[in-house]
Amino acid sequence: MMEAFVLVVVKPGNEEKVYNILAGEERIKEIYRVYGEYDIILRVEVENIHELDRFHDEVLRKIREIEMTETLIASSYRG
Repeated sequence: MMEAFVLVVVKPGNEEKVYNILAGEERIKEIYRVYGEYDIILRVEVENIHELDRFHDEVLRKIREIEMTETLIASSYRG
């Protein structure tokens, strides 16, 4: 299992619409509206990098109100 955090910038005034669209997606385990440079943060769980690619292509890129995303792939730093 792979975990990633996706930081989302939404066209002004469309935050609630995008939030509601994303809230029903099963790969999104947590979703938050936030203040600052980004409007929404997602915690996404997928099987592998190919599934993450599919999530970007099939979900995020189809939402016209999203201006930009930044994806951070989570890593465990166990020594």
